[in-house]
Amino acid sequence: MVSLEEAVTHAPTLASLQQRIQESSRHLTMIQQLIPAPLRRHVKAGPLQDDDWCLLVGNATAASKLRQLVPAIQQELNQKGAKITSIRIKIQAASR
Repeated sequence: MVSLEEAVTHAPTLASLQQRIQESSRHLTMIQQLIPAPLRRHVKAGPLQDDDWCLLVGNATAASKLRQLVPAIQQELNQKGAKITSIRIKIQAASR
């Protein structure tokens, strides 16, 4: 039986997916200080595709507030070396 780490190492598609997930998480870490503390728990790192990044939020109110921060978030990411040209905000359906 092959461990998950071994499978990822030997499968280029999985390795690429894992790299994008890790990079998306790093991006969220880079911008945490820009997000108001009460809003942080509602924001999760979402899909990253080339220079397009998605942030996932739990509700419409959080999405609205986060959309106001997109220019500052994008500037912060670019200043820290992340080449993000587009940031999308998506409301994530509650899991049951």
